[in-house]
Amino acid sequence: MNAVVLAVLTMLVLSLLRTNVVVALIIGALVGGLAGGLGLDNTIQAFNEGIGGGAGVALSYALLGGFAVAISQSGLPHLLADRVVLLLGRDHDPQRVRWVRNGLIAVIVLVAISSQNVMPIHIAFIPLLIPPLLMVMSRMQLDRRLIACALTFGLVTPYMFLPVGFGSIFLNEILLKNIANAGLAVEGINVIEAMGIPALGMVAGLLVALLFSYRNKRVYDLERIEVAEHLEVAYNRKGVSVALLAIALAFISQLYTDSMVMGALLGFILFSVTGVVRWQESDGLLVDGMKMMATIGFIMISASGFAQVLRETGEIATLVSSSAEWIGQSKPLAALLMLVVGLLVTMGIGSSFSTIPIIAAIYVPLAAQLGFSPLAIVALVGTAAALGDAGSPASDSTLGPTAGLNVDGQHNHIWDTVVPTFLHFNLPLLIAGWFAAITL
Repeated sequence: MNAVVLAVLTMLVLSLLRTNVVVALIIGALVGGLAGGLGLDNTIQAFNEGIGGGAGVALSYALLGGFAVAISQSGLPHLLADRVVLLLGRDHDPQRVRWVRNGLIAVIVLVAISSQNVMPIHIAFIPLLIPPLLMVMSRMQLDRRLIACALTFGLVTPYMFLPVGFGSIFLNEILLKNIANAGLAVEGINVIEAMGIPALGMVAGLLVALLFSYRNKRVYDLERIEVAEHLEVAYNRKGVSVALLAIALAFISQLYTDSMVMGALLGFILFSVTGVVRWQESDGLLVDGMKMMATIGFIMISASGFAQVLRETGEIATLVSSSAEWIGQSKPLAALLMLVVGLLVTMGIGSSFSTIPIIAAIYVPLAAQLGFSPLAIVALVGTAAALGDAGSPASDSTLGPTAGLNVDGQHNHIWDTVVPTFLHFNLPLLIAGWFAAITL
């Protein structure tokens, strides 16, 4: 069996069996390295070389965790919880609850979409926006798996469909550029038209999650949220105002410096300077936040090591070229196999942006030879790369939502984020991408 397939399957099976994701990634990397002929020493060396790639994001999340704890200390979560109680009313009228619930979900989706283009801060907003809303969600008994799907939808769909912000990088600078380098003329190709059907697959997945899968109520322990969110802290105008100003400062500074670390640091300093967080308590709060985000940080670091081992085996390219040999002359089968291999590669390395250069060089001339149109080839390669971004334990599109939803320990990364997003996005995207490839 191909070392990449073996490594990814090992990691996924162990994760589904509730093995710690970090342990699953390390064991998967060892299995892949040994199966790929690297040997134990070279596998460990490749893993150690790779972990540095995730260190920056892990540090950013650690500081964002401290910033999130400072926000909770300001009393902002308490204020939001009180406001939602007023909105819901004493009788908790079902129609009113439904309006508040749907409005909250819509806001979260819009903010997530905006994080890819209007305010290109990617996942940095999640630890700041979501934890203060946990009590609000829990009072409505809103299933957090739905929120995980909403966040992942907003993080993935815009960049694979709209050529703005991160979408401009993905579609123009990576997708079209690599397809052109592989020998296909891309002048005049409308990427929105090419990726429109796959994007509709993402929309369909979100609607299924909203209207069917997670429409029922789910009960969470409110006491655990109160402890995590410091809801015993009384709020006042100064604390809430500083919290809002600090969040704005963090966003603006990140846009200016392109650094999540700098944004979180300046926001935390503002809390300390204004006295909302006492200087002698700041060290303890920062440590609490780092503990809160430690699991996510270590997963990000381990995922980078895992991806590096897969690259060092050299079997990612072998997997792609081998799939070309299986295809034969059947266009429907060709489209399906290309998409499935893209799914495996992206789930392994955790990045759709890094998948395109690997698959485009082989898939573009093969698809052209089989008679796929230029639009279909763009849709095929773009979808093959985006597949797996949602639903991968190692992707920031799933790690980000978990970071915000699990601050009180009531949201499992694998079963409450990875599995729901895989089922609701990867499967519809696979179907929609296949349909686009054979019809465009």
